[in-house]
Amino acid sequence: MATTSDEQAAGQHYLVCGIKDCQKNGQFYCNDCHQPMCEQCKDEHRKSPNNKNHDIVLYRQRKHRLPIEKCKLHPTKNVDIFCRECNTPLCLKCFLGKEHKGHEFDDLEEIYAEKYALWQGEFSKIQKYFLPTSEDLKTDIKEDVKEIKKIMESIRTSMKAEAESLKNLVDEVTSDKIKHTHTMEKSLLQMLKSQETTYNDYIKYLGKMSEKFQEYLSTTNQKLLSSKILKLKTIPETSKPFPPVFTPGQFNRDDVAKLLGILNIPNTEPEKRKIQPMEAVSTPMKFTEKQMEQSKEKSDMKPTLSLSSSVTKVREYSVPGVDNAYHVSVGKSGRLWVSDWENLVQTDLQGNLLQKIQTSGYREEGYHTATQDGGLIYIDIDEKVIYRITPDGKITEFIKTGDWRPISLHSSRINGDILVGMITDEEAKVIRYSKTGKEIQNMKRNNQGQELYEYPRYITENINGDICTSDHSKRAVVVVNKSGQHRFSYAGLGSEFRPFGICTDVLGHILVCDIVSETVHLLNQDGGFLSFILSEQQGIEHPQGVCVDDENNLHVTQCDTNTVTVYKYLQ
Repeated sequence: MATTSDEQAAGQHYLVCGIKDCQKNGQFYCNDCHQPMCEQCKDEHRKSPNNKNHDIVLYRQRKHRLPIEKCKLHPTKNVDIFCRECNTPLCLKCFLGKEHKGHEFDDLEEIYAEKYALWQGEFSKIQKYFLPTSEDLKTDIKEDVKEIKKIMESIRTSMKAEAESLKNLVDEVTSDKIKHTHTMEKSLLQMLKSQETTYNDYIKYLGKMSEKFQEYLSTTNQKLLSSKILKLKTIPETSKPFPPVFTPGQFNRDDVAKLLGILNIPNTEPEKRKIQPMEAVSTPMKFTEKQMEQSKEKSDMKPTLSLSSSVTKVREYSVPGVDNAYHVSVGKSGRLWVSDWENLVQTDLQGNLLQKIQTSGYREEGYHTATQDGGLIYIDIDEKVIYRITPDGKITEFIKTGDWRPISLHSSRINGDILVGMITDEEAKVIRYSKTGKEIQNMKRNNQGQELYEYPRYITENINGDICTSDHSKRAVVVVNKSGQHRFSYAGLGSEFRPFGICTDVLGHILVCDIVSETVHLLNQDGGFLSFILSEQQGIEHPQGVCVDDENNLHVTQCDTNTVTVYKYLQ
């Protein structure tokens, strides 16, 4: 594929018209001549009577050329015909031979194009559905690992708390029982003390009686005979106390285990992991084997979704509450968020004001992003805080970025991660946060240790997980893969390039505003320039922000007005 010297210097892939001496953008392709063409050369090509029936399509819809293969029977001839009866490829000499006389034939190039489209479609499914979905499931499993660890730690904490509570209860009951033994002991000792006093009194009584008897025994017989007989009191009776008996509690390990709660896995059917259904995947052609056998018509080879040959304005409206429309995010149900220096407003598709927030964005940056759940995340640059707005309108503080000043962010449509562009006076980086606000990736330097970013003013994510950043100071679109490894940088077409708003679409295109040429560049997934999708010809002046909604409409803001214009560019 040819490139100009300027484009080679910029390291860009550029589709150049294949007509001799023409260096314009070859956005069309002649399937019969197998060469790219610009729009002007395409029109000239069709004017020739020899070419009027040629199949000219957009470059991405081109048929891939049949690989050169020599005939086994006639080594000097190329194979380009397919015999249906013999189910074998042939060269022209085989076709004219008697062996295949009366057989039905097909153009081998047509079959090759169909097969190529079929396998390209399957390959596209792997890249755009099966791999990302599997990666999402792996991420889901990692989240489950974290959740299980968190739950088990919580259970262990609860068990320890339960055991501590039981210990405290045992200590409390034991203390009460010990107090009761002291009370019982005191009562018994008091009873025994009373009995001891009784016998002490009786012993004193016996002493007095002994003295009287001695006195009587020392008198004369006549006096002894005339005296009264003294009678002794009987010995007092007392009862021997019964000491209390302690009966040990009847319990075992299982009883204690029950007291401390039961740990088990609920007897329910495990919940299947949700696998997102495979939606229409962008492929050059969409065929099944059955369709290929039933029909060879070109109508069967229409792409599921592709670039339209022209861009059509769908609607345009002014956004109340902002002086200049710098950045736009499209949320659920078509609700728009548009910002200027210090105002962030939400409108419906008719431009009616629904909500307005005062911020300190104060710069022309992509400082807000709609989320998958219908909410919004936005930055207060002065406070160095990222806020979250829930679908019901509640605003909460989400992430604090410390010494780093956040300037741009994007909510992933793949897994809900949050990508944030940040700067200090000396450095810049992009941080990936989980949807719960935990930092999980730091992208700052490439493999050679060089700084990836200088001023990541706008940021987005492509369908393959690439992180695409519009770096105003580097004057380039910087793209890294989902692992943070630098893939490529797009610096325009050799002239001055000042990128601002950036977004991607369902086909993996990258759309970026250039405020110097006042155009919107359309790039492929690998950074190759495809076309100026919007320019002065479409009435665009000073394009600032871009966003593609769920219906594949392109929303464009212009910095010198509060106007949002919506275009249809896919079909």
